[in-house]
Amino acid sequence: MSVTYAAGFQAGTAKAHRPGGSDRKNLTMVVNRGPMDTAVGVFTPNRFRAAPVIWTERILADGHAGAVVINSGNANACTGPEGLEQTRSTAVRAGGLLGLEPERVAVCSTGIIGHLLRLDAILSGVDQAHADLDGGDRAGAEAAKAILTTDTTSKTVTLDGSGYRLGGMVKGSGMIAPQLATMICLITTDAVLDPAQARAALGQACGTSFNRIDVDGCMSTNDTVLLMASGASGASPDPEEFQALLDRACSDLARQIIGDGEGAHHQIRIRVQGAEDQDAALACARAVAGSNLLKCAVAGNDPNWGRVVSSLGTVPESVAAYDPARVSVDFNGVRVCDGGRPNLDPDLVDLQPAEVHIDIDLHQGAARADVWTDDLTHDYVTINADYSS
Repeated sequence: MSVTYAAGFQAGTAKAHRPGGSDRKNLTMVVNRGPMDTAVGVFTPNRFRAAPVIWTERILADGHAGAVVINSGNANACTGPEGLEQTRSTAVRAGGLLGLEPERVAVCSTGIIGHLLRLDAILSGVDQAHADLDGGDRAGAEAAKAILTTDTTSKTVTLDGSGYRLGGMVKGSGMIAPQLATMICLITTDAVLDPAQARAALGQACGTSFNRIDVDGCMSTNDTVLLMASGASGASPDPEEFQALLDRACSDLARQIIGDGEGAHHQIRIRVQGAEDQDAALACARAVAGSNLLKCAVAGNDPNWGRVVSSLGTVPESVAAYDPARVSVDFNGVRVCDGGRPNLDPDLVDLQPAEVHIDIDLHQGAARADVWTDDLTHDYVTINADYSS
């Protein structure tokens, strides 16, 4: 299902490799058949933004697109004017097949940085994907597989609103940091949405989902989250209901990324409560989630709360006011630190389950924020040591 769950959408996939290359499909085309062509995006803040990010952000300025082409294996990042021209050529080819102007075709890429695309293979893949277009469940499932890189599984979501549907897919496993996170994500809906509605809803949903996960603290050059609306259901959604549904979809996909973090054995929820405001809570949670020392400790089933408080202490008082002598830390419900001092024996903590909850109370206010992360294992090192060789 995924992106073809909502009415009005079709997907096709292809093998866009050089002759003799991989047998895995690595390109997908998703087409919005309308009657609306609303499309908005949220993009990486990385200053080395990839060519497809530059292209897609620019063409979505007016909130409209009829299709997106996504390739995996090559990020087309740091490739200069040639890379941007390759992105444009991809849009031209797809637009020609679909009867769309190139500026109505979004392009996304993911994979290794610093290499131009094998454009002949990409354009051939566009042709194949167009011939494969279908609106059925198989097409949506295949599309979710074709965008993967180091992922071990596809990640999808489908939800129902009042008279409309929403479907989505995401890729992401490594290079995940809490500032959009490293991903290519496409969410489709057959609800009637104008660009302003869609843009506001997507920004809010990303802020509480993709912006609150952290596998390894590394930000990508290619992060893209797209929302496309066909209006095919004819249903104009209640804004609050649609926001809740989109929030749920993004949170679900974000959690699936954490569940497939490169080499991860544990998923870790960092919850900071008792903060004076949301910004303070989030800053503290991100500081703890970004600690490689903590990630390694959890990988070794060690509830080392010293790694928590030392990272918490790096947040400036001007950002988050609290008294260290009042802070408490729980690992899976066991209060190992209370009042900034040792409390219960850490040996009481069971870190065998795959999901670990670390709860921090600043005892300063009423605000709370959650950030999800993974542990850091030898497998992560192995995957990334071999990534481009």
